[in-house]
Amino acid sequence: MDIKTLNAGLSVSAQISAADVQAIKDAGFRAIICNRPDGEGADQPAFAEIAEAAKKLGLETAYLPIVAGKVSDADAADFDKALSTLPGPVLAYCRTGTRSATLWSLAQASQRSVADILAATKAAGYDMGGVVRRIVNGGKTPTDTGDASFQVVIVGAGAGGISAAASLHARKPDLNIAIIDPADIHYYQPGWTMVGGGIFEAQQTARTMGSLIPRGVHWIQSAVAAFEPENNAIILDGCRVVKYDRLIVCPGIKLDWNKVEGLVETLGHNGVTSNYRYDLAPYTWKLVSKMIEGRAIFTQPPMPIKCAGAPQKAMYLSGDAWHRRGVLNNVDIQFNNAGGVLFGVKDYIPALMEYVKKYDASLNFFHNLVAVDGPAKKAWFDVSKPDTPIERVEMEFDMMHVCPPQVAPDFIRVSPLADAAGWVDVDQATLRHKTYDNIWSLGDVMNAPNAKTAAAARIQAPIVAENLIADINGHSPTALYNGYGSCPLTVERGKIILAEFGYGGTMLPSFPKFVIDGTKPSRAAWLLKEKMLPPVYWKAMLKGREWMAKPEKITAV
Repeated sequence: MDIKTLNAGLSVSAQISAADVQAIKDAGFRAIICNRPDGEGADQPAFAEIAEAAKKLGLETAYLPIVAGKVSDADAADFDKALSTLPGPVLAYCRTGTRSATLWSLAQASQRSVADILAATKAAGYDMGGVVRRIVNGGKTPTDTGDASFQVVIVGAGAGGISAAASLHARKPDLNIAIIDPADIHYYQPGWTMVGGGIFEAQQTARTMGSLIPRGVHWIQSAVAAFEPENNAIILDGCRVVKYDRLIVCPGIKLDWNKVEGLVETLGHNGVTSNYRYDLAPYTWKLVSKMIEGRAIFTQPPMPIKCAGAPQKAMYLSGDAWHRRGVLNNVDIQFNNAGGVLFGVKDYIPALMEYVKKYDASLNFFHNLVAVDGPAKKAWFDVSKPDTPIERVEMEFDMMHVCPPQVAPDFIRVSPLADAAGWVDVDQATLRHKTYDNIWSLGDVMNAPNAKTAAAARIQAPIVAENLIADINGHSPTALYNGYGSCPLTVERGKIILAEFGYGGTMLPSFPKFVIDGTKPSRAAWLLKEKMLPPVYWKAMLKGREWMAKPEKITAV
C-alpha cells in the first residue's frame, strides 16, 4: 500500500485490501472513499469487503465508482460533497490512485489555484495534463475552446520576450507572432539599483507595455494557466486556448517574499526595504540618506537569483553614501550571504574586497534570512556552514535591505516543460527544449547554468530568434549561446567593476582592457551603466537592433 498525500484532508492510493484497513486506521485516517467500480479487475476485492473491515474499526466509507477515463463534472461534485461530509482525514483509492487524484483536482478547481493543484498532484506522482483545461475552467468541462492560432507564441513580455519578438520580426516581418503577458507596465529592472542609490528616479525605469510591443506583434493581455505541449497549446486564465507552431517561454522569475516569515508584513516599513521591487527602491534611498548611525544588514539568499551582484551593489552604494556624508564610522554594515563566496567568478573578488574593507563591512557567509520582526527590528538567520549543524542566530538592525528567495513561476514549475528543480529544461547551447523541439526558452526561467541578468537576455534573444527561424526553414540550429552574462557592480558613485563572464566563469570582456578593465573599478564602466545602457535597452535591445549581440554562428568542422 503506497499512500500519497494531496493535502491535509485527503490522501490517495492504489487498490487496497481489507487487510490494509488496520494500517489505514493506524495512519490516522477516519474515512475511506472507493472510486473503483467493483469487478473491474479479476484480483480486485469487492468494496463490501473493505466497508465491512472499516466498519469494525470505526471508519466511515463511501462508494463513488468511476469508469476509468470518464470522470464527469457531476462525479467531481459528488466527490467534493463526500469530502465535506465524511470525517477527515480521508483516504480515496482506485486502481492506481489517478481517478481519485483527478476527482480531487476538479473538485478543488474553484477553491485553489491551478498551480497549487498541479503541484500537489505532481508531487504525489499523478499527471493531471489530461484534465488541465477543466481545472482552469473551474472544474467544469469547457464548452468552447475558442482557439486562436499563431506561428510563434512568446510567453512573457519582459526583457527576453520583447527582445525575442523584435529580433524575430526583424528577421521575418511576415511571421505571425503573439506575445502573452498580463502586465500593463514594463520595467527596466537593472535601473532599480541606481534608484536605491539615489542616482535614477523610479519613473525612469518604467514604460507602458503597449508602447514597447513591436508593431505587428499581437499582444494577448492575459496570464498563462497551463501548457499542453503535446497539443501545441497554451491554456490561459478563463480557459481560453492559444495554439502555436513554435513557442518561446520567458516569463522571468518569481520573487518568493513569503518564504521569509514576517517579511511581507514589514516590507516598506520599519527600515526593511528591497531594490528588487519598483515601489521599494525609493524607500532604500530614503533610509540610506537619513541614516546617521546604527546597523544596516544586506541579505543574499541561496542561488539562483536574478542579478547575483545586486544585493552587494546595494551595500556598496549605501556605504559610499555614508562615506560621503561622513557617517560611515557610525554605521555597522553586515552582509549576510547564504552562499560561501562574495562573487561566483573569482577574478573579480580582489577588487570587490577592497571596497568591503573601505566600507568596513562584515561578511557573514552561510547566513540565510528566514524570519523578520519589523517592529522589533530583529531578523533571524539560519547559519549552515559545511559539516556543521544548522544554527539559528538573531540579529538586530536599524535598516535591512533584503534580496528575496527566488524560484521559477508557479505555472512553470508544475508544467511538463520543467526539470526536476522547476526550471524550463533547455539545451544550454541552442536554448531549445530538451524534450519538445518546437519550444525554446531564454531569460531567468530556463535552466542553463548562466547568470540570470538582463545582459544575458540581450544575448540570448537573437540566438533564440536565429535558431527558431532556422527551424522554420528546415535547418538545424545555427547559433550557440556561450553563457554570457554581465554584472556591472556599482562599488561607488562614479565607479563600476564590470563583470562579464560565461559558462564555467570564463571571462568574456566586451571591451579591450585599455577601454574598460573589468577587474578594476572604472569610471568608463560607470558611464556605460548610467548613460549608455538605458537607451541601449529601450532603443536597441527591445527594438531588435542587436548592438554587440549578433549571434555566434555554428561552424562546420
